[in-house]
Amino acid sequence: MIVPNYILDELEENMSNVIKEAKTKVEWSGTHSHQITDEVMEKHKKMSIVEQMELEWPEMTKEFKKIQKEQYELFLHKQHDYGPGNISVGTQLQTPEEVKLSLTGLWFRMNDKIQRLKNLLMSGRQNAVEGETIEDAYLDVSNYGIMATIVSRDKWGK
Repeated sequence: MIVPNYILDELEENMSNVIKEAKTKVEWSGTHSHQITDEVMEKHKKMSIVEQMELEWPEMTKEFKKIQKEQYELFLHKQHDYGPGNISVGTQLQTPEEVKLSLTGLWFRMNDKIQRLKNLLMSGRQNAVEGETIEDAYLDVSNYGIMATIVSRDKWGK
């Protein structure tokens, strides 16, 4: 049976693209179609934003999680080699001045990476540093941002 237009209009207004696609896969029949619509809409309303996004964009969200895991592992390996002193700049991060020094150092590191990215992207030049891709620079900026947040939250080296 064909789905009544008022039901389709209601679905189109209130549901995400994923649910819209799913409605075409449901076999509708008689008055039961409105009951199914309400059930689907209620389920959609109860989904968290995270669940909605993971359902709607599965490849993108899976890749994001994969990159986060890689970032975490890279962070741990580098911190194993450097220790926390490279970010705390030899201080204990106990005063506002020490925290500011640390955050300024992180800003310089981020700025170096951003300037490199800007130069390569805007000029159209190829990467000349062997073993350091443009993607590596993006990832470095991301990790420096997280490190700055850890310093700001007074958790660095603890």
